[in-house]
Amino acid sequence: MDEPTQGMLSARSDMVAEARRLIDEARSRGVDLRLFGGLAVRTHCELAYVCERDYSDIDLLGRRRQVKEILALFAALGFEENVDVRVSSDHQQLQFARPCAHADEERHYYLHPDDHVDVFLDTFHMDHRLPLADRLDIEDYTVSLSDLLLTKLQTAHLDEKDERDIVSLLGQSPLGETDERGVVNVAYIAHLCAGDWGLSYDVLAGIARMRGVLDQRVDLDADLLGRARSALDRLQAAMEAEPKSTKWKLRAKVGTHKQWRDNVEEQDAADHGPPLPQ
Repeated sequence: MDEPTQGMLSARSDMVAEARRLIDEARSRGVDLRLFGGLAVRTHCELAYVCERDYSDIDLLGRRRQVKEILALFAALGFEENVDVRVSSDHQQLQFARPCAHADEERHYYLHPDDHVDVFLDTFHMDHRLPLADRLDIEDYTVSLSDLLLTKLQTAHLDEKDERDIVSLLGQSPLGETDERGVVNVAYIAHLCAGDWGLSYDVLAGIARMRGVLDQRVDLDADLLGRARSALDRLQAAMEAEPKSTKWKLRAKVGTHKQWRDNVEEQDAADHGPPLPQ
């Protein structure tokens, strides 16, 4: 194994600890930061083989009203801000990097994932916008498991890493009806989707895709897959039973004839997904 690869593998094992250190330091300064993305799923994953992989950076979510404090925090920790990211994102995202502090036995230094941090402010934004500023107190180190799951299921193009993260969340976490640590709140997801037809459509499409994925993942524990299937069934049932808002019903009449996700212009017409309940 060459030296850069060896260094990367060593750094990967420390990324969760480094992310927790950043969050603890922020907390000591009265700043609220929480992990999201694959690394956040990894912190809740008991079966490490399901979600163990390389991570490209540390993704955090914070509150926009604390942006000055966030900038001061990272400056004190030796990071430099990429100001272009803040400007180009209309102040919705911050990006920081620091000179590599890792070294091997021969004092060679290589770029490591935990030297690069992205901080998203108030909202997770990919295919759909998920407002999270008021939901950072549910877990100590990550956004809630419900929100983690939503960031994955609402994505039109799930890759293999996303699939494993969804299996991990649904197969290893209890489902509930309230916001609690370590629990996927199906009532919250159902209520949020009942107010947004586009989000609801894509989450149901994600559930449908994941059923096919589970049928093919013979490399994963059978009990884990069984629990994930049951969780998908319960989540879909909750979404279908939740009373829909007037806005949802009006938008449902238009359906996929009008853009319903932010990156829809990049999607092929064949990717619209299976017909779903209106």
